[in-house]
Amino acid sequence: MFFIMGISSGQKKLGFVQTILCNRCGSYGRYEVYVTYTYLSLFFIPVLKWNKKYYVKSTCCNSIYNIELELGKRIARGECTNINESDLNLVQKGVDRCPHCGAQVEENFKYCPACGQFVKSRNEL
Repeated sequence: MFFIMGISSGQKKLGFVQTILCNRCGSYGRYEVYVTYTYLSLFFIPVLKWNKKYYVKSTCCNSIYNIELELGKRIARGECTNINESDLNLVQKGVDRCPHCGAQVEENFKYCPACGQFVKSRNEL
């Protein structure tokens, strides 16, 4: 008798979307919620999941935030309808984009290198 089993990690996008005005980049976007986990599979069927972590990704600047485990569980069950700024902890800063043309702009630039338009700095938002 032999067993085919393994341990892997997975990611799943939850069906939660919230429209926002981003406080990082000043653009309109959405919060999308993801869950990452580690799982044990037996004969290629996942049988046990652990180490769940919930993340929020903003679609405007692609910043990634982690959220509390309990809030993530409520979102996964469909109970939570709103994510507040106080619930978010920044994990990865997203790419800054020009609000006029969408080109990638370094954080310390005052003008867009692609279109030449003035770009507001984080302190001015």
